[in-house]
Amino acid sequence: MAKDRRSGKAVASRTPWACALFIVCIVTVLPLAGPGAESATSSGWRPSEPPPRPGPIEPPSRREIEDAIRRGRNFLLKTQNKNGSWGSVRVNRPTEVYAPVPGAHHAFRAATSALCVSALIELGETSPEVDAAIDRGEQWLLRELPHLRRATPDAIYNTWGHAYGIAALARLAGRHRDDRQRTEEIQRQLQQQLECLQRYEAVDGGWCYYDFNAHTQRPSGSTISFVTAAVLTALYDAKQAGLTPPERLVQRALDSMRRQRKPDFSYLYGEYLKYRPMRSVNRPAGSLGRSQACNLAMRLWGDPAITDEVLITWLDRLFARNLWLDIGRKRPIPHEAYFQVAGYFFYFGHYYAARCIEQLPPSAQPVYQDYLAHVLVSLQESDGSWWDFPLYDYHQQYGTAFALMSLVRCRRAR
Repeated sequence: MAKDRRSGKAVASRTPWACALFIVCIVTVLPLAGPGAESATSSGWRPSEPPPRPGPIEPPSRREIEDAIRRGRNFLLKTQNKNGSWGSVRVNRPTEVYAPVPGAHHAFRAATSALCVSALIELGETSPEVDAAIDRGEQWLLRELPHLRRATPDAIYNTWGHAYGIAALARLAGRHRDDRQRTEEIQRQLQQQLECLQRYEAVDGGWCYYDFNAHTQRPSGSTISFVTAAVLTALYDAKQAGLTPPERLVQRALDSMRRQRKPDFSYLYGEYLKYRPMRSVNRPAGSLGRSQACNLAMRLWGDPAITDEVLITWLDRLFARNLWLDIGRKRPIPHEAYFQVAGYFFYFGHYYAARCIEQLPPSAQPVYQDYLAHVLVSLQESDGSWWDFPLYDYHQQYGTAFALMSLVRCRRAR
């Protein structure tokens, strides 16, 4: 006990260790509260408070969705390069993202072109213009993907090219199902891209796009959650086309993502932040563009923790708190928005949200298809494109591809 200097009365001592002990006791006894304070169970999870729910909207009509898809398709047809690829190194602003030439731009163009080919295939059209664009894009991918490698010891953007290249090749395999010679060539390319992913797997499992550590042959950089999620989703798609990724490769990636998953099913940006789990980028708002992709990848590869309830709760979060992502959209500096959100998470996140919707029971899908279409149709640019982050001359193309693949999953009888 101590005495108050003014009154002379005995008061409880307020030493730092006593305060700390009091806080520890309170934290131990009371359940976590506040947004995103959910707990995991063996069968999934149960939120400690009702999750945020999106408000009412006026969903776009089927005609409005089809018109947006048509305009986006026309943008991709118009901007395809003569050699069959999409995107270029043209700089559109005073400062740009670190991209050592030429390897970084080979990676950017490969990933962008693969996304555009995938988007045009997913439209399901058989018009001469679309077929010709897909054929030109396919020839470019088959010619260039085998040469895709890391740019420098620290820049490993080629991971994106391998991932989305595999996803595009898997769709092309389905397109050429009756052409044995072409199918065999695509299967060889799929295997070669898989070998590249094995070569560039991070030492801890999973994948990254920077190695600022030891610059080793097998990257010593931190595994990044959303990169690993994109790769795993592409490998799952390719598995349906006949590719068999090594079980150990997949399992190491899944283990890495589990290490990055928090009890509320938000995800760390990368494993290097494991000792700072409450940093803003790792909180639910900061994870809004990543959790959709990460939950999808884990679900596709059989993780029982990713229940329908988890997917629904995070879809509710995405549409109820879409402003957290939208504030970062079109900002030129990565992670400058609230919760360290980067613009390039916007259409990436919504594409994987569209694929999460596909995982739900048919009766639960329409409401989220409406929310997704409502967001995307309203953001289409006057030239028919969508973009979220200025990246040389790749951003409109990749943004449009992501948006188109999202909108085709919103098609239904209305």
